[in-house]
Amino acid sequence: MLFGKKYNLVGLDIGSCTFKVGEIVDSKKGRSLKNFSMLDIPPGVIEEGAIREPDIAAQKIRELFKTAGIKEQNVAISIGGFSIIVKNITVQTMTEAELQETIQLEAEQYIPFDISDVNLDFQIIGENESNPNQMNVILVAAKKEMVEDYLNVVQLAGLNPLILDVDAFALQNIFELNYEGEAESVALIDIGASKTSLNILKGYSSVFMRDVSLGCNQINQKIISLVNCSAEDAEEIKFSEKSDKISKDDLSEITSAVVSDWCAEIRKALDFFYSTYPDEQIKRVVLSGGGANIKEFQELLAVETSTEVETIDPFKNLMIDNKKLDASYLEQVAPQAAICMGLAIRRADDK
Repeated sequence: MLFGKKYNLVGLDIGSCTFKVGEIVDSKKGRSLKNFSMLDIPPGVIEEGAIREPDIAAQKIRELFKTAGIKEQNVAISIGGFSIIVKNITVQTMTEAELQETIQLEAEQYIPFDISDVNLDFQIIGENESNPNQMNVILVAAKKEMVEDYLNVVQLAGLNPLILDVDAFALQNIFELNYEGEAESVALIDIGASKTSLNILKGYSSVFMRDVSLGCNQINQKIISLVNCSAEDAEEIKFSEKSDKISKDDLSEITSAVVSDWCAEIRKALDFFYSTYPDEQIKRVVLSGGGANIKEFQELLAVETSTEVETIDPFKNLMIDNKKLDASYLEQVAPQAAICMGLAIRRADDK
């Protein structure tokens, strides 16, 4: 491993409700967390992954970097949602250079978008288990419009986007860093503001991915409908112990209804996985994102899936300077920080 500042990147997670930034530095002693900070953004700036107000988004990114005291301008960012397609495909064995030349033809049969409207990338996984003349490949297609919007807003903030990752892969990377590899299947589930992502790993290989349009904003919308308040007030009410605008029972009923929907959709996705891989059994579910800390969700999902459910700790194997960073704060925001930390471990010389 090479040490030195020029290889370090800042992880920048551009979420629909909150921006997160993190710095992880390498040393001979290992990886250490240098910085982590979060900033809520106004409603409507980013909706379902689409950047509606790029000037405001860029301003908030600058504000976040200033508040965190981060000087580094080279960043790693990620995108997700329905503008991204990730497929596990099988192709004839060839070199990476040969696949680079033919990937567009290979992709056309798997991608539901016009090939001219997407950016393509791939990663060769290895030889196919059932046919030695074929190899397994992860294919990624991202709509050019979305890619350009995210790169543009980062550049508008005065930063250099050196790596554009996929949310699910950033989450997978930080999981691999912090948890020992296992032969059995593990489901990584990220519950964001407007999107829930499912990534099932066997060992350290992703075998199944699914995004659904469900997230924490559903709770906010139900609160707004009930008490006719602003989006900002709804966010505050959601996490308040007591509110004069909504009863504890009403809030509990809203939360229960929403998390039941989440569990039902996750159950459907898992059923599809089991129908595709009938011999597999998911042994553990690891949650991240803003919805991960909802205790009722954890408990109901454990019952629905008959599986151990836990929240991710993206700081688990990082050295932390307790004089600079508040350990209790990091523990509280850990599930929300996962994708950001997965980006922060990327380096400028990565593929």
